[in-house]
Amino acid sequence: MQRLYAWLRARPLLVDTAWAVLLFALSLLEIVADDLPGNRGAVVFSLVVLCGCVALRRAIPVFALFATILVGIVQLIADVPPATMDLAMPVIAYGAAAYGPRWASRLALAGCFAAPIAAAVRWWDLPNTTATHTIVLFLLLTGPFVIAWVLGDSMRTRRAYYAELEDRAARLERERDAQAQVAAAAERARIARELHDVVAHNVSVMVVQADGAAYAIDADPDRARHALGAIASTGREALAEMRRLLGVLRSANEDKPMLPQPGVEQLADLLAQVRGAGLPVELRVEGVPVELPQGVALAVYRIVQEALTNTRKHGGPGTTATVRLHYRDDDIRLEVTDDGRGADAPGDGMGHGLVGMRERVAMFGGDLTAGPCPGGGFLVAATLPVSVAAGPVAV
Repeated sequence: MQRLYAWLRARPLLVDTAWAVLLFALSLLEIVADDLPGNRGAVVFSLVVLCGCVALRRAIPVFALFATILVGIVQLIADVPPATMDLAMPVIAYGAAAYGPRWASRLALAGCFAAPIAAAVRWWDLPNTTATHTIVLFLLLTGPFVIAWVLGDSMRTRRAYYAELEDRAARLERERDAQAQVAAAAERARIARELHDVVAHNVSVMVVQADGAAYAIDADPDRARHALGAIASTGREALAEMRRLLGVLRSANEDKPMLPQPGVEQLADLLAQVRGAGLPVELRVEGVPVELPQGVALAVYRIVQEALTNTRKHGGPGTTATVRLHYRDDDIRLEVTDDGRGADAPGDGMGHGLVGMRERVAMFGGDLTAGPCPGGGFLVAATLPVSVAAGPVAV
C-alpha cells in the first residue's frame, strides 16, 4: 500500500486525469438520463472544459481557474442549471488555493462566494422557488466552495512550512559541515605546532650530542665520526619529515620555547588531575611497556585527555572511567571506557573532540573507533603503529 501511494504521489497528472474521467462519465450519464435543460452546446462545452480543468488543476492552476470562470459565465448566459459536472468547480478552487500564486488563490476565494450568489439569483424566479429555497441553495453551493478553498490554502501553508524546514535543515547541515571543516583545520594547525615542538626538541638534543661527540673526536676518532654521521643523518631525516607532514609554519607572533610535550610518562599526572576534578579513573597496562616515539606518545596523551574530558562533560554523575594501554609488537592499543550515560548523553552536535582525535590517529596511519557501548557507557579505542623500537620502560 505504501508503495502504491508513493507511486501515485509521483504521478499527479495521472491521478487528476483519472478523477476527470470519472467525473466525465457520471456527468454524461446524468445528461443522457435526465436530459439536462439548457443549451446543448453550452452543456457539452461546460462538461469538456470542466473535466479538462480537473485533469490540469495542478499542472496549470491559473489557466484552470480562468477556464472555470468562463464556464460559469457560459452556464449563466445559456441557462444551464447546476449539475454533477459543477462538482469540478470546488476542486479547481482547491487547486488554485493550493498550487496557484497568491493572487489566484484570492480570486478563487472571491469566486467561491460569487458563483453561488450568481446561481441563486439566476434561478430564483423558477417555478416553486421561494426565498427560503434560494437561501438554502446558496448555502449548499457556498459550503463546498469555501471548504475546498480552506483545504487548499492549508495545503499551501503546510507545503511552505515543510519547505522552510527542509531549507533550514539544509542550512544547518551546511553550517555543521563548515564548522567541522574549521575545527579540523584548527586541530591540524594545533597538531602541527605540537609536532613541530617535538621534532624541534629532538633536533636540539641531537645538536647537543653532536657537539659533545665533536669534543671526544680526539680520544676515539672513528667512533665519534660514526656517531656524528648518524646524528646528522637522523637530524636531516627528522627535519624533512617535519616539513613533509606538517607544511605549516608557526605564526610570526608565536615565540614559545621548544619544550618536550607530554607523553605516556605524564599519564599518571593527568589521571591524578582528573581524579581531583571528581572523576574516578583507573589505569591498566598490558604487555611490555616500551619507549614510544614522541609523536605517538603525545597522541596517546592527547587522546586520553580528550576522552576523559568528554566523560566528565557527558558521562553524568557517579561515572567511573578506565584507561587501558596494551603494548603489542608493532603497535599500541589504547582504550578509554566509562560507565556513563552513553547513547543517552546530551551533546552539542559538534564533535570537535572526536575530530581532533581522528586527525591525530590518521596522521600516524592508525585507526580510531568511538561510540556508545551496547551495555551502556562510551568507548574510545585507538590503535597507533610503533615505528621506533626501544627498550622496556617503567610506566
